Amino acid sequence: MFSQVFYLLRSRADGKYISACPNPDSVMSYLLMFREDYDALSYLNAHAADVADRFGVESISGSQVDKVLQRWGFNGVGIVQDPLLPNIQFLTTNN
Repeated sequence: MFSQVFYLLRSRADGKYISACPNPDSVMSYLLMFREDYDALSYLNAHAADVADRFGVESISGSQVDKVLQRWGFNGVGIVQDPLLPNIQFLTTNN
């Protein structure tokens, strides 16, 4: 995972990353990551087309993921397997 490049969606208005909260009763949030930049754009177009122009795609190396999680207080990552369904694999950190 450290040598892989991931793509994130970031708000142009406030700089926050797109995240997921799979359990509405929990305060745990997961940073959504995409394997390709076009998958991130497909996700936006499929699920938030009316606000898609308010987000940008940002690349991040696998070695930077932990720092982003710590800085923004995410509990783990959600790697989007299929942006249209969406099918997401959630991974929790041990922090």
